[in-house]
Amino acid sequence: MAVGNAATVDMTKSTEKTRKIRLPSEARIFLVLIGVALVFEALGWIIIGQSFLLNKERLIVMILQMSVIGIIAVGVTQVIITGGIDLSSGSVLALSAMVAASLAQEAGYARAVYPSLTGISVFWPIISGILVGLVCGWINGALIAYTAIPPFIATLGMYVSARGLAKWYTHGSPVSMLTDDYAWIGSGAIPVVIFLIVALIFHIALRYTRYGKFTYAIGANRQAARVSGINVGRHLIVVYCLAGLLSGLAGIVTSARAITGQAGMGMGYELDAIAGAVIGGTSLSGGAGRITGTVIGTIILGVMTSGFTFLRIDAYYQEIVKGIIIVAAVVADQYRQKTRRSV
Repeated sequence: MAVGNAATVDMTKSTEKTRKIRLPSEARIFLVLIGVALVFEALGWIIIGQSFLLNKERLIVMILQMSVIGIIAVGVTQVIITGGIDLSSGSVLALSAMVAASLAQEAGYARAVYPSLTGISVFWPIISGILVGLVCGWINGALIAYTAIPPFIATLGMYVSARGLAKWYTHGSPVSMLTDDYAWIGSGAIPVVIFLIVALIFHIALRYTRYGKFTYAIGANRQAARVSGINVGRHLIVVYCLAGLLSGLAGIVTSARAITGQAGMGMGYELDAIAGAVIGGTSLSGGAGRITGTVIGTIILGVMTSGFTFLRIDAYYQEIVKGIIIVAAVVADQYRQKTRRSV
């Protein structure tokens, strides 16, 4: 018996030691990022004889492109943590971009959407774009919270409706001749700064506030959260409103970068945002995920997209690989969940 007890104690200590040296999830994801970047660096030298990582201009373009996806992904992460999904982000981005751009046209422009409002303060286009996203998010949240419609269906409806509204808004015509003040929002490193500020704010909100505790609690066990006194319906509306708000902000940044508003903006961005969140460790089962992981996951997605372009690989192969990665990330998440339950 003494020998058996000693063996049990040794095994327990060994298990505890293994747990102690286990890397945090963000560290593991960061190692994946380094591995992916090094793979493309090696392939760059082997296939086309050029460096992938040492090209400053390519890296800048990659970071700027993924900053918009990252802003959306921060909102999508919170939705997924509650056990939901948001398929409307790209369409909401387009609608917000159209509305904001229509109020940011230069003074005296004869073909402006609202000729009498041209040249107004940049404050109003920003507010209008954010409000459009907020309203779309509120509709999503209210449908999910009070009609028991599955998040997939509710946000799919918004995906179609918001895109249609974006096309109807100017009958398919792009909105051009935007003011310099508005264009400044998308210039230089401003989109990256906005992304990092958004990520920091919601990282703090999820980790250290009651909002974050409620969000995780709802995703982990909705019924238990309700019994514990959380107003689940109201909180879900807040989460989806914030996701819509961030999609609206992404629409402002996108139209400012392009110095135009177009109904086709944001096509497929919702899938990239979901992919960034899932790659970053956010569980589609709900109750698990961090903004830091989403930031790294979004960068991984950006490195892959830029790497495929660098290697001159056709776009449809990129979509195939993205799909495989999303499925692999979900399978890995399911395996982690199963392992935790068995322990």
